[in-house]
Amino acid sequence: MQPLEALVGEAGAAAKHTAPPGDAVAEVARQMQICNACRYCEGFCAVFPAMTRRIEFGKAEVDYLANLCHNCGACLHACQYAPPHEFLVNVPQAMAKVRLQTYSDYAWPPALGKLYKNNGLALALALAAGLALFLALALALNGNLWQPALAGNFYRVFPHNLMVAMFAPVFLFALLAMGMSVRRFWYAVSPADRAREAPPAAATEATRDVLVMKYLDGGHGEGCNEADDEFTLWRRRFHHFTFYGFMLCFASTSVATLYHYLFDWHAPYALTSLPVLLGGAGGIGLLIGPAGLLWLNLSRHPLHGDARQKPMDRGFIALLLLVSASGMALLAWRDTGAMALLLALHLATVMALFLTLPYSKFMHGIYRAAALLKWAIEKRQPSRLQLGSE
Repeated sequence: MQPLEALVGEAGAAAKHTAPPGDAVAEVARQMQICNACRYCEGFCAVFPAMTRRIEFGKAEVDYLANLCHNCGACLHACQYAPPHEFLVNVPQAMAKVRLQTYSDYAWPPALGKLYKNNGLALALALAAGLALFLALALALNGNLWQPALAGNFYRVFPHNLMVAMFAPVFLFALLAMGMSVRRFWYAVSPADRAREAPPAAATEATRDVLVMKYLDGGHGEGCNEADDEFTLWRRRFHHFTFYGFMLCFASTSVATLYHYLFDWHAPYALTSLPVLLGGAGGIGLLIGPAGLLWLNLSRHPLHGDARQKPMDRGFIALLLLVSASGMALLAWRDTGAMALLLALHLATVMALFLTLPYSKFMHGIYRAAALLKWAIEKRQPSRLQLGSE
């Protein structure tokens, strides 16, 4: 039996020249061949046990593994074949490049996939600013831009039916586009005869892994690696603030919708009401989480990700910060003459967020959840390698 070093050396030599320059999928496949011979990182996260169930890595397999990767950096810092070694194994960075490509490949409608490749930060801020200017001008032309306090009654600025007519089509399109995109991803990475129907135990496990963000713990519970090899749980914590802040804001809107249509209770709601309490807590979470993620994004080592994605990352983070900051400002000054202007700014940022959701970094969470579900199903099935050897 050959020693480990010899096996990895053979895999590295064989894989060394198999990835065409610029081919992100082929580069991941090359690195997976080396990792499959080494397997030192098998206990770190779901990527490596999923890798060991394969000996070939086509586009579907690579797209699946890339979205299963949480970019924690543990494998990079543990790898003896990482740069400057000649094998140049950097799994987090290689996976990040493929993830960007999957966002474009599986986007719906397909023609809009190219939006991922544009300057996300400039696009997001320009869209929010343009919408805010449009709404502010509309108010100014009607003489409503600055007026006496309206006791927080937003509907005296923009009627309820007008806001529904503006936001409902955009929100429904965003849901449709996200649903169709993840459906295309799921059917591409899951063969027709396996790993499509989720048993309850697999669905429960995947849901738990998503909610606790299990694989942002570095595989050992101490968190992701900093550039100096130190561990930190802040990336996981800031993701929690962002995710649960977003969900609380969504819950606030949902409760307010039930109040309006089911109980005929109309806004404005008291500061102690459930919609305001949920929205306030969510707004705080969406200030802390995105601010922390932006700080990490600005300070993270270049080997830990794909630098081309920084504009997209920062565009989405900036929109979340604008939504939360404008929402909190609107809550604080809703009983003043500035309410109309603040409402226009908040509605513009929310509209920009909805318009860009299916083509922003938001989708990484959707694809990652699908990949986690596939892994939860797959691990409960016999390995294809075992079946093939029988």
